[in-house]
Amino acid sequence: MTAELKKRIAILERMLDNVGACIFSKDLDGRYTYVNQAVLNVFDLNEEDVLGKDDSHFFNLAKSQEVIENDRAVMQTGKVLEKEETNFVKSFNKEKTYRIVKKPIYDEDANIIGLFGIANDISEQRELESKVHEQNQLLDIVLDNVAAHIYMKDDAREFMYVNAKVASLFGLPVSQIIGAKEQDILPEEMAAHFHQSDSELFASGKKQTIEETVTDESGNTRHYLSVKVPFEQQGRRSLIGFSTEVTELYELKEQFRKQANTDYLTGLYNRRYFVEVAEREFKRAMRSGEPFALMSLDIDHFKRINDKFGHPAGDEVLKTIAKNLIGNLRDEDVLARIGGEEFAIILPHTNFEQASKVAERIRDYQSSHAIATEQDDVLAKVSIGLVMREHDDDTFDSMFKRVDKALYQAKEQGRNRVVAHVS
Repeated sequence: MTAELKKRIAILERMLDNVGACIFSKDLDGRYTYVNQAVLNVFDLNEEDVLGKDDSHFFNLAKSQEVIENDRAVMQTGKVLEKEETNFVKSFNKEKTYRIVKKPIYDEDANIIGLFGIANDISEQRELESKVHEQNQLLDIVLDNVAAHIYMKDDAREFMYVNAKVASLFGLPVSQIIGAKEQDILPEEMAAHFHQSDSELFASGKKQTIEETVTDESGNTRHYLSVKVPFEQQGRRSLIGFSTEVTELYELKEQFRKQANTDYLTGLYNRRYFVEVAEREFKRAMRSGEPFALMSLDIDHFKRINDKFGHPAGDEVLKTIAKNLIGNLRDEDVLARIGGEEFAIILPHTNFEQASKVAERIRDYQSSHAIATEQDDVLAKVSIGLVMREHDDDTFDSMFKRVDKALYQAKEQGRNRVVAHVS
C-alpha cells in the first residue's frame, strides 16, 4: 500500500468517524466487517467487541426483525434498499428509528459477498413529527434523512475535496471545485460567510458545531447544521466540514413558534404573546418617557349573534372584525384576540388625542358596516375602553386592570361607545 493511498485511507476514516451517520459493512452471515465511530457509540463498545459479530449481540431481534429482513433482501436480490428501520438497541434499552440505505458488496467475479449501509438516527424527528400531529393536526411533514455535504479546505480557502452533494449545491462539477478558492466559485456573500466561520475555527483550533444560513442563486434561504474539524496535513492547516441541511426542520420550528403566539381563528396574536410584547413595550415607554396607549374592545351582544345566526356566523364576525381592526391600525401597533369576543391593542408613541381618534374611528366603522355571513348581514357594534400610561403605573398589569374597568364602564353606559382615561 502506497503512502498516498494510506494517506487517503486515513483521511477517509477520519471523515467517516466524524459523520453523524452510522456507517458499516457485513459479510453474508451478517457479521460486521467494518464500523465507524458512530456505530461504536450506539453499541457503547470498542471495535474489537463488534467486528466479527452479528446483530444478535447488539439488537433484541425479537423486536428488531426488520434489520434481518432488510439485510436478507439486499444480499439475496442485489437491490439497493432505502427505507426506515426500527430496531430495539440493547445499549439504549429502547427502540430507535433509523433512515437506512443498504447496498450489496460484490467481489471481482460479481458475486455478492456482503453489504454496506448508512443509517441516520431519526428517532427525535419522528417524535417531533408525532407531537405536531397530536397538537394541531395541521402539519404532516415527514423529515427525511438528508445526506451530509462533505468538504475539505485549507486556510488559504482552497478546496481540497468535495463530495457530489457539495458539487450539486454549488452547481459545478467536482473537477472544477478541487483546487479552486471559494471566493472564485461562490457568490461573494456566501464565500465571505464561509470564510468568517472558517477563520474562527482556525483561530480556536477546536472542533465546532454551528448553524449556517446561506442564500442560493435563486434567492432561497437555506439553513445548515455544520460540523467543522481542524487538522494539519504536512504543516498545512486544513479543515473537514460536514453540513446537513435542516431547512425543513428550521421552518417547522418557525411554524411552531408562530402557532404558539397566534390565535387559531383570527390569525391575530393570542393573549399570552400580547402580554409578553406589551410588557416589553411598556418598559421601553417608561425608560423613554414616550406616550403609550392601551385599548380593550368587546363585541356588543356577541352571544345574541351566536344564538340567532349560529356559531359559524359568529366565527365569521370575529374574523371580519379582526381584518377591520388591522385596517385601522399602523404597522407598529400590536393587536391581539385576548378572549372569546375581546380584543386588545397597544399603540406605542401615541398620545391621548391620537389614541382617542383611533378608538372612535374603530367604533364608528363597526357601527356602520354590516358583516356578511352565510345566514344574513350582521351589524356587530363594539364597546371600547382606552387608557394611557400614567406615572404611577409601575407595571403593565396596572394598565390592563384600568382598561378592563374602562371597557366595563363603556358596556354599562349602553355599549357602542368609547370610555377613556378611567383611573
